[in-house]
Amino acid sequence: MSTRAGNPFSQRAVLGMVLFGAIAFLLTLYFIGMDEMGNNPNDSGGHASAEGLNGYAALVQLMERRGHTVTVSRSEGDLANTGLLILTPPHGAKGEDLARIVEARRYAGPTIVILPKWMASALPKDQKGVKQGWVELYGPQLPNWEGFADDVTVALGESNTWRSAHFSGKLPAHDHVLSGSSPALVPLVRDGDGQHVLAGFMQDDGYYSGLNVIAGVDQFSGGDNEEIFPLIFVFEPDLLNNYGMANRSNAMLAEELVDAALNGEDGPIYFDLTQNGMGRSMNLLTLAFTPPFLAATLCLIIAAIVVGWRALRRFGPTLAEGRAIAFGKRQLVENSAGFIRRTRRLHLLGPPYATLMRKRIARTLGLPWQEDSAAMDTRIDAALSARGVHQTPFHALTEKLGHARSQNELLRAAEALKNVERMLGR
Repeated sequence: MSTRAGNPFSQRAVLGMVLFGAIAFLLTLYFIGMDEMGNNPNDSGGHASAEGLNGYAALVQLMERRGHTVTVSRSEGDLANTGLLILTPPHGAKGEDLARIVEARRYAGPTIVILPKWMASALPKDQKGVKQGWVELYGPQLPNWEGFADDVTVALGESNTWRSAHFSGKLPAHDHVLSGSSPALVPLVRDGDGQHVLAGFMQDDGYYSGLNVIAGVDQFSGGDNEEIFPLIFVFEPDLLNNYGMANRSNAMLAEELVDAALNGEDGPIYFDLTQNGMGRSMNLLTLAFTPPFLAATLCLIIAAIVVGWRALRRFGPTLAEGRAIAFGKRQLVENSAGFIRRTRRLHLLGPPYATLMRKRIARTLGLPWQEDSAAMDTRIDAALSARGVHQTPFHALTEKLGHARSQNELLRAAEALKNVERMLGR
């Protein structure tokens, strides 16, 4: 006679195995779709995922900690997104591709191109104390991107220090310093002697008030086209790479350049990896886990869970639908702005805004308020001069705002006052 053997697996064990298998299957699909099966981007390259001396991982971390929305992109689709694009092309990049990317972004967002300099290779992993991504620098090499910015000349020289309008610091490799020159180049960073341009932006038909401020030129200079965005060159990569970001002054310079490129706005920042040979090929799995399709994938997963759960329970009563388009502060502001434009009363906005900014700046400077606008402007000018803020006199800015009639004049004058407040907040 034989007895019936018991079940060797409990219900909990079976349920756990099923859940583990399902999660492992979904994770496998995800990593295949993301093309990240054993591919470590922290190599010896000079890009945003590299932690070697010639990489820019420190710059990425700095921007994230400063509150920016940062994406290290491996998709060519992100090249056309609005926001700041930072390109770190290698020496062998194709000039035609770079020219196409930059030209396509003129109406999408600002672009910073950081030139490569160092020839590097990864250190042997068996060497004592070596970490993943560490590199050995062999020496400099000039990029040759024929077909892109051919009017810009790049040269190799020597310099111990760099300086901008507000910051200065030492260069880590003073005997190998890249600089650029062009008739259309507006300097943002020079070497210690002020003879060579280490970073600058291309002057064209656009109006770039934020860059004009840190360049030390008239903030109203430049073109009149406010629809296009600037192209900025960083010729000396040691200003922003991991090698240079060991210095606090370099980090402050990086923050100032990014803020000026975005013109003070809190826009997204994209670090491109496609030009460094790390572009991700698109497939159905990739699309399923890539915005905007990621939202649909998550919705399907959540819907499947909800349907399975609700299948075991009764459905509740139907809920009343809410308003499709809710009224709110944004709609109220848009309606008010439209009303002012239709009645052609834009000129009435200047004096109240000037009074508002006068109060805000006076509060920042710790000045007692006076109802006499002229006297208050005089006191603000004196306080700004005492702080070493050299720019257009404050009373001239408020007068320009008060006499503004067109929309462009009003926006430019208001932005000039806002720049004064930004400079005091640094």
